[in-house]
Amino acid sequence: MQIPRHTGRYRDFPLAEEESRDPSHDAAQEKEEESRKIRRLQLMMSMVMSVLSQDPDLTLEEAAEMAANARRAALNMFPDKELAYDILYRPRLQRLINERFRLQ
Repeated sequence: MQIPRHTGRYRDFPLAEEESRDPSHDAAQEKEEESRKIRRLQLMMSMVMSVLSQDPDLTLEEAAEMAANARRAALNMFPDKELAYDILYRPRLQRLINERFRLQ
């Protein structure tokens, strides 16, 4: 059995490692990772808000701690987005806590 010699005809065929160095490929991976983190944040915040509004045994102190932990987790995922968190999620959590514990 003869093995054909490399003729150089596939010389320009991209290898996986070369493809991963492509800037457009890197940008697509970054965008996908960002989308994954956003979905994770949305799910986490949805779960926190659900517990705040539905857990009958939750105390005010536990609710405040959950809100603080949610903020800390969100800012760990998105360190430069504190203003966005304060605009989007802080009012929702505060409203839920106020309604739940009849504050204000």
